[in-house]
Amino acid sequence: MLTSIRSLTVATILSTSALLAAPAFAQDDSDSSITVSANVALASEYRFRGVDLSGGDLAVQGGVDIAHDSGFYVGTWASSLDEDTVGYGSTELDIYGGWSGNVTEGLALDVGVIQYIYPNAGPGEFDYTEFYSSLGFTFGPAEATVGVAYAPEQDSLGGTDNLYFYTDLGVGVPGTPLTVTGHVGYTDGFLTFTDDSKAFDWSIGAEAAIYGPVSLGVAYVGAEGDIPVGAYDFVDDAVVVTLSASF
Repeated sequence: MLTSIRSLTVATILSTSALLAAPAFAQDDSDSSITVSANVALASEYRFRGVDLSGGDLAVQGGVDIAHDSGFYVGTWASSLDEDTVGYGSTELDIYGGWSGNVTEGLALDVGVIQYIYPNAGPGEFDYTEFYSSLGFTFGPAEATVGVAYAPEQDSLGGTDNLYFYTDLGVGVPGTPLTVTGHVGYTDGFLTFTDDSKAFDWSIGAEAAIYGPVSLGVAYVGAEGDIPVGAYDFVDDAVVVTLSASF
Protein backbone atom coordinates (compact mmCIF):
# COMPACT_ATOMS: atom_id res chain seq x y z
CA MET A 1 0.00 0.00 0.00
CA LEU A 2 1.12 3.53 -0.64
CA THR A 3 0.98 4.36 3.06
CA SER A 4 3.22 1.45 4.04
CA ILE A 5 5.88 0.03 1.76
CA ARG A 6 5.43 1.61 -1.64
CA SER A 7 3.14 3.50 -3.99
CA LEU A 8 1.87 2.89 -7.50
CA THR A 9 3.95 2.92 -10.62
CA VAL A 10 3.19 2.41 -14.26
CA ALA A 11 2.82 0.83 -17.63
CA THR A 12 -0.33 2.27 -19.23
CA ILE A 13 -1.08 1.84 -20.07
CA LEU A 14 -2.03 3.37 -20.04
CA SER A 15 -1.04 5.68 -17.96
CA THR A 16 -0.33 6.68 -19.17
CA SER A 17 -0.44 4.27 -22.21
CA ALA A 18 3.10 4.87 -22.72
CA LEU A 19 3.44 1.37 -24.01
CA LEU A 20 1.83 2.10 -27.38
CA ALA A 21 3.63 4.60 -29.62
CA ALA A 22 2.87 5.29 -33.26
CA PRO A 23 5.26 3.52 -35.66
CA ALA A 24 8.02 5.83 -36.70
CA PHE A 25 10.98 5.20 -38.89
CA ALA A 26 11.41 1.84 -40.63
CA GLN A 27 14.64 0.33 -41.91
CA ASP A 28 15.79 1.69 -45.27
CA ASP A 29 15.67 -1.82 -46.76
CA SER A 30 12.17 -2.23 -48.21
CA ASP A 31 12.32 -5.95 -47.41
CA SER A 32 12.93 -5.31 -43.72
CA SER A 33 10.40 -6.81 -41.33
CA ILE A 34 11.52 -4.62 -38.39
CA THR A 35 9.96 -1.28 -37.45
CA VAL A 36 11.53 1.06 -34.91
CA SER A 37 9.63 3.90 -33.27
CA ALA A 38 10.35 6.41 -30.53
CA ASN A 39 8.28 8.74 -28.37
CA VAL A 40 9.01 11.67 -26.08
CA ALA A 41 6.68 13.63 -23.81
CA LEU A 42 6.55 16.45 -21.31
CA ALA A 43 3.67 16.05 -18.83
CA SER A 44 2.48 18.57 -16.27
CA GLU A 45 2.61 15.64 -13.82
CA TYR A 46 2.99 11.86 -14.03
CA ARG A 47 -0.24 10.10 -13.11
CA PHE A 48 -0.28 6.31 -13.05
CA ARG A 49 -3.67 4.71 -12.45
CA GLY A 50 -4.86 7.94 -10.88
CA VAL A 51 -1.90 8.39 -8.54
CA ASP A 52 0.58 11.27 -8.78
CA LEU A 53 4.15 9.95 -9.01
CA SER A 54 5.90 13.23 -9.80
CA GLY A 55 4.83 15.28 -6.79
CA GLY A 56 2.77 17.64 -8.95
CA ASP A 57 5.89 18.60 -10.92
CA LEU A 58 6.67 18.29 -14.61
CA ALA A 59 7.64 14.80 -15.77
CA VAL A 60 9.98 14.10 -18.68
CA GLN A 61 9.15 10.82 -20.42
CA GLY A 62 10.16 8.83 -23.46
CA GLY A 63 10.70 5.41 -24.97
CA VAL A 64 11.74 3.26 -27.91
CA ASP A 65 9.87 0.30 -29.46
CA ILE A 66 11.05 -2.37 -31.89
CA ALA A 67 8.36 -4.40 -33.65
CA HIS A 68 8.50 -7.35 -36.06
CA ASP A 69 5.85 -7.77 -38.74
CA SER A 70 4.92 -11.09 -37.07
CA GLY A 71 3.44 -9.01 -34.24
CA PHE A 72 6.17 -9.54 -31.64
CA TYR A 73 7.66 -6.43 -30.05
CA VAL A 74 10.03 -5.23 -27.33
CA GLY A 75 10.44 -1.78 -25.91
CA THR A 76 11.49 0.45 -23.09
CA TRP A 77 9.98 3.57 -21.53
CA ALA A 78 11.14 5.89 -18.75
CA SER A 79 9.80 8.77 -16.67
CA SER A 80 11.16 11.14 -14.09
CA LEU A 81 9.70 10.77 -10.57
CA ASP A 82 9.55 12.95 -7.49
CA GLU A 83 12.37 11.50 -5.39
CA ASP A 84 11.24 12.96 -2.06
CA THR A 85 7.50 12.24 -2.27
CA VAL A 86 7.27 8.91 -4.08
CA GLY A 87 10.20 7.15 -2.44
CA TYR A 88 11.50 5.20 -5.46
CA GLY A 89 14.30 7.49 -6.48
CA SER A 90 14.11 9.93 -9.38
CA THR A 91 13.58 7.52 -12.29
CA GLU A 92 11.21 4.79 -13.43
CA LEU A 93 12.43 2.51 -16.23
CA ASP A 94 10.06 0.01 -17.86
CA ILE A 95 11.18 -2.84 -20.11
CA TYR A 96 8.51 -4.87 -21.87
CA GLY A 97 7.83 -7.35 -24.64
CA GLY A 98 4.88 -9.15 -26.14
CA TRP A 99 2.74 -9.79 -29.18
CA SER A 100 -0.04 -7.74 -30.74
CA GLY A 101 -2.11 -8.26 -33.85
CA ASN A 102 -5.55 -8.47 -35.37
CA VAL A 103 -7.67 -11.44 -34.32
CA THR A 104 -10.31 -10.50 -36.87
CA GLU A 105 -11.46 -7.33 -38.58
CA GLY A 106 -12.02 -4.64 -35.97
CA LEU A 107 -10.62 -6.76 -33.12
CA ALA A 108 -6.98 -6.68 -31.93
CA LEU A 109 -5.20 -8.62 -29.18
CA ASP A 110 -2.17 -7.50 -27.16
CA VAL A 111 -0.38 -9.74 -24.62
CA GLY A 112 2.93 -9.22 -22.88
CA VAL A 113 5.01 -8.77 -19.77
CA ILE A 114 6.56 -5.63 -18.30
CA GLN A 115 9.33 -5.13 -15.74
CA TYR A 116 9.18 -1.95 -13.63
CA ILE A 117 12.68 -0.88 -12.55
CA TYR A 118 13.73 1.89 -10.15
CA PRO A 119 17.50 2.13 -10.68
CA ASN A 120 18.25 4.71 -7.96
CA ALA A 121 15.60 3.82 -5.38
CA GLY A 122 18.12 2.90 -2.70
CA PRO A 123 18.22 -0.24 -0.55
CA GLY A 124 15.25 -2.61 -0.51
CA GLU A 125 13.04 -4.41 -3.03
CA PHE A 126 11.25 -2.06 -5.45
CA ASP A 127 11.34 -3.62 -8.94
CA TYR A 128 8.44 -5.86 -9.95
CA THR A 129 7.01 -7.80 -12.89
CA GLU A 130 3.50 -7.51 -14.34
CA PHE A 131 1.74 -9.51 -17.07
CA TYR A 132 -0.86 -7.78 -19.25
CA SER A 133 -3.44 -8.52 -21.92
CA SER A 134 -6.01 -6.42 -23.75
CA LEU A 135 -8.58 -6.54 -26.53
CA GLY A 136 -9.05 -3.54 -28.79
CA PHE A 137 -12.27 -2.89 -30.72
CA THR A 138 -12.67 -0.48 -33.65
CA PHE A 139 -16.06 0.69 -34.85
CA GLY A 140 -16.27 3.72 -37.11
CA PRO A 141 -14.44 6.70 -35.57
CA ALA A 142 -14.41 5.03 -32.14
CA GLU A 143 -11.90 2.70 -30.50
CA ALA A 144 -12.37 0.82 -27.22
CA THR A 145 -9.95 -1.27 -25.18
CA VAL A 146 -10.61 -3.63 -22.30
CA GLY A 147 -7.62 -5.04 -20.47
CA VAL A 148 -6.18 -6.70 -17.41
CA ALA A 149 -2.76 -6.58 -15.75
CA TYR A 150 -1.59 -9.01 -13.08
CA ALA A 151 1.49 -8.79 -10.88
CA PRO A 152 2.06 -12.14 -9.11
CA GLU A 153 3.38 -12.46 -5.57
CA GLN A 154 6.80 -10.81 -5.24
CA ASP A 155 8.99 -9.52 -2.42
CA SER A 156 8.62 -5.97 -3.73
CA LEU A 157 4.84 -6.34 -3.37
CA GLY A 158 5.10 -7.38 0.26
CA GLY A 159 4.77 -11.05 -0.66
CA THR A 160 1.30 -10.45 -2.17
CA ASP A 161 -0.06 -9.80 -5.67
CA ASN A 162 -2.00 -7.15 -7.58
CA LEU A 163 -4.80 -7.27 -10.17
CA TYR A 164 -5.86 -4.36 -12.38
CA PHE A 165 -8.80 -4.12 -14.81
CA TYR A 166 -9.38 -1.18 -17.14
CA THR A 167 -11.41 0.16 -20.04
CA ASP A 168 -10.34 2.91 -22.46
CA LEU A 169 -12.45 4.70 -25.05
CA GLY A 170 -11.44 7.09 -27.80
CA VAL A 171 -13.77 8.80 -30.27
CA GLY A 172 -12.45 10.86 -33.15
CA VAL A 173 -14.37 14.02 -33.95
CA PRO A 174 -15.12 13.91 -37.72
CA GLY A 175 -13.42 16.64 -39.75
CA THR A 176 -11.01 17.57 -36.94
CA PRO A 177 -7.70 16.25 -35.53
CA LEU A 178 -9.39 15.95 -32.11
CA THR A 179 -10.03 12.70 -30.23
CA VAL A 180 -12.10 12.58 -27.05
CA THR A 181 -10.85 9.99 -24.54
CA GLY A 182 -12.12 8.27 -21.41
CA HIS A 183 -10.68 5.72 -18.98
CA VAL A 184 -11.92 3.72 -15.97
CA GLY A 185 -9.74 1.32 -13.96
CA TYR A 186 -10.05 -0.88 -10.88
CA THR A 187 -7.19 -2.13 -8.68
CA ASP A 188 -7.40 -5.02 -6.22
CA GLY A 189 -4.20 -5.82 -4.35
CA PHE A 190 -0.98 -4.40 -3.05
CA LEU A 191 -0.52 -1.52 -5.50
CA THR A 192 -3.23 0.71 -4.07
CA PHE A 193 -3.37 3.85 -1.96
CA THR A 194 -6.39 2.69 0.08
CA ASP A 195 -6.86 0.97 3.45
CA ASP A 196 -8.82 -1.94 1.95
CA SER A 197 -6.49 -2.57 -1.04
CA LYS A 198 -9.22 -1.67 -3.55
CA ALA A 199 -9.35 1.47 -5.68
CA PHE A 200 -10.93 3.01 -8.79
CA ASP A 201 -9.26 5.48 -11.12
CA TRP A 202 -10.69 7.44 -14.03
CA SER A 203 -9.95 10.14 -16.55
CA ILE A 204 -11.67 12.08 -19.29
CA GLY A 205 -9.90 14.23 -21.80
CA ALA A 206 -9.01 15.09 -25.38
CA GLU A 207 -5.95 14.95 -27.57
CA ALA A 208 -5.04 16.32 -30.98
CA ALA A 209 -2.17 16.40 -33.45
CA ILE A 210 -0.97 19.99 -33.58
CA TYR A 211 2.03 19.87 -35.93
CA GLY A 212 3.56 16.90 -37.72
CA PRO A 213 4.36 14.21 -35.13
CA VAL A 214 3.57 16.53 -32.20
CA SER A 215 0.36 16.05 -30.19
CA LEU A 216 -1.21 17.85 -27.26
CA GLY A 217 -3.43 16.13 -24.71
CA VAL A 218 -5.46 17.39 -21.75
CA ALA A 219 -7.11 15.07 -19.22
CA TYR A 220 -8.98 15.44 -15.95
CA VAL A 221 -7.75 12.59 -13.73
CA GLY A 222 -8.92 11.23 -10.38
CA ALA A 223 -8.94 8.22 -8.07
CA GLU A 224 -11.50 6.94 -5.59
CA GLY A 225 -11.51 4.55 -2.63
CA ASP A 226 -11.04 4.20 1.12
CA ILE A 227 -8.29 6.80 1.17
CA PRO A 228 -6.22 6.96 4.40
CA VAL A 229 -5.18 10.20 6.04
CA GLY A 230 -2.06 11.54 4.35
CA ALA A 231 -2.69 10.00 0.94
CA TYR A 232 -4.97 12.71 -0.45
CA ASP A 233 -2.07 14.65 -1.95
CA PHE A 234 -1.36 11.67 -4.23
CA VAL A 235 -4.91 11.22 -5.52
CA ASP A 236 -6.51 14.67 -5.62
CA ASP A 237 -8.34 15.29 -8.91
CA ALA A 238 -6.09 17.12 -11.34
CA VAL A 239 -5.83 18.42 -14.88
CA VAL A 240 -2.86 16.84 -16.65
CA VAL A 241 -1.46 18.41 -19.83
CA THR A 242 0.87 16.37 -22.04
CA LEU A 243 2.92 17.52 -25.02
CA SER A 244 4.24 14.51 -26.92
CA ALA A 245 5.82 13.46 -30.19
CA SER A 246 6.25 10.10 -31.95
CA PHE A 247 8.92 9.41 -34.54
